[in-house]
Amino acid sequence: MTESASPKLLTPEELIPLKARVELSIDKVRPAIQMDGGDVDLIDITPAGMAVVQLRGHCESCSLSPMTMKLGVERLIMEDNPEITSVEQA
Repeated sequence: MTESASPKLLTPEELIPLKARVELSIDKVRPAIQMDGGDVDLIDITPAGMAVVQLRGHCESCSLSPMTMKLGVERLIMEDNPEITSVEQA
């Protein structure tokens, strides 16, 4: 019988610098989002590595916001920060 490896949880000490790096990733895409009247905020990162973000402003009602999330915000965060396992919208 084989044991399934459970994913490594991030410690509070690991989360602090990771949050700062994720903020830097968001800052890369933020100007483009702000040009369209929106914004994006990092709400939290879970110990399992899930980044929780919130789109604000015009992004809240825009029909293209799922594409902005997937192709812009999520892609950049995950490319820059391999510890992030997923990006979810609050």
